[in-house]
Amino acid sequence: MRIIAGKYRGRKLLPPASDLTRPITDRVKQSLFDILQPRIEGSRVYDCFAGTGSMGLECLSRDATAVTFFEADRSALSRLQRNIEAIEEKDRATIVRGDLFQWFDRQAALSDEARIDLVFLDPPYRFLAERPKDLNHLALRMAERHLAKDGVVIFRHQADVTLGLDGLVKVDQRDYGSMSIEFLGSTPPAGS
Repeated sequence: MRIIAGKYRGRKLLPPASDLTRPITDRVKQSLFDILQPRIEGSRVYDCFAGTGSMGLECLSRDATAVTFFEADRSALSRLQRNIEAIEEKDRATIVRGDLFQWFDRQAALSDEARIDLVFLDPPYRFLAERPKDLNHLALRMAERHLAKDGVVIFRHQADVTLGLDGLVKVDQRDYGSMSIEFLGSTPPAGS
């Protein structure tokens, strides 16, 4: 695993310690970031189910203003912390440890200026089968309280899974073998 572009290009990242985290391949990551590149500089980013932080760290390398990483697994958290320290970006990186579903439920709506431009939503595949209602609730909370008006949620999942997320509408989808990446935006308010 490595950072593929920006000021930390080529920097190696600690990989996951177990198979619970599914790192994205460099080829898919390159394709995804080619699409996102015009949105990254100056953006505020959430990396949900961050694992070792590959997506958020790529954004920091490409001059995102700030990235918040959400992770519950202790092993992944340790490696995420070390990856952030390796690129010396503690001032622009925040780690939220623990259950992100509970965290989002406790948070008030962000001001328009503080809203999030990019959200990487990469839940463990088992969540899609075991906790689809929780993911829907999370998506709705993000859309209502945190996502910028023109913000994008990048949702990675198995290609054979279809799950509409409340409060979000699919703008685009790219398939890479058995994996799909959906680009989702906020549902326009009724009457607009």
